[in-house]
Amino acid sequence: MKKDIRLLSLDELKEEITQLGEKAFRAKQVYEWLWKKACTDFNLMTNLSIDFREKLKEHFEINAIKFDKSQVSRDGTVKYRFMLQDGHKIESVLIPVDKDNRYTVCVSSQVGCSLACKFCATGQMERMRNLDPGEIYDQVTMVSAHCQELYAHGITNIVYMGMGEPLLNYKNTLQSVRLITSEKGLAMSPRRITISTVGIAKMIHKLCTEDLKVNLALSLHAADDEKRSEIMPINHQNNLDSLMVALKEFFEKTNNRISYEYIAFRDFNDSIKDAEKLVKLCSSFPVRVNIIEYNPVQGVTYTKASEDQINKFALHLTKKGIICTVRRSRGKDIDAACGQLANKDN
Repeated sequence: MKKDIRLLSLDELKEEITQLGEKAFRAKQVYEWLWKKACTDFNLMTNLSIDFREKLKEHFEINAIKFDKSQVSRDGTVKYRFMLQDGHKIESVLIPVDKDNRYTVCVSSQVGCSLACKFCATGQMERMRNLDPGEIYDQVTMVSAHCQELYAHGITNIVYMGMGEPLLNYKNTLQSVRLITSEKGLAMSPRRITISTVGIAKMIHKLCTEDLKVNLALSLHAADDEKRSEIMPINHQNNLDSLMVALKEFFEKTNNRISYEYIAFRDFNDSIKDAEKLVKLCSSFPVRVNIIEYNPVQGVTYTKASEDQINKFALHLTKKGIICTVRRSRGKDIDAACGQLANKDN
């Protein structure tokens, strides 16, 4: 059975290649093709001899994702569906902000999700499996290539906010980040990468020990345990007190920005009383709050807060000295907005 060559470290690749009778330095050449040049076809590795390429094809495979389909929103957002080698499908989103010259790719980390957040379309899916580092990496390189075609500019930012919970695919998520930020890979600044989590306290503590400079976003959505547990079952095992301890450690260890993502639901978490509770959660360390319009999901009874109420909520936070941004939905007409990724058109 052939090995997936992208699951090998550089040292492992050296060992495999020397066993094929080739010089060890050939491993660096192959590694560069795989990660710096994002090559997924041995035939295109043109500085390798034909004989060596044939050996590689005989012993290894590259389990790259394949483009399946895309949809373009009225606002320029593009949703992509990719086919994995085993037939599963995932979605990624390109969010262009031309005026800021910012082009963000939202990547998936799992096929489906196991967390069952009540408001999220992905949460209604079954979690089938984790993505490997190469499958995450491919989303970045393939969307960036298309972004270059559309806007003459590659992607500038990455958010791990697509299908799945990145911290429940911890090893592969971090390996993808290291490949993306490595000089042997895409050499992207970790400051332009944000990992979003529903809040797995144990894994946030573990993330503090890693030598990564990524940003962290907490999908908060309610500022008290009762309401948060109602819409996010994970809160029963990871309550707000435990999350605040973990997030404070993350900030103290990394000095990296932490964001709270807060979807505003009508008559549920959009009152000034809710805003005041949120103010208290912002008191322990510097936080940016992103208030997000709710995007409709089939079969879900929650509705978005009124624009007037969202503005009042945001104003209250701002008056308390909290950096706050109201994010208007992008791509909701093609089910590409926050919480809508679900392979709907299977």
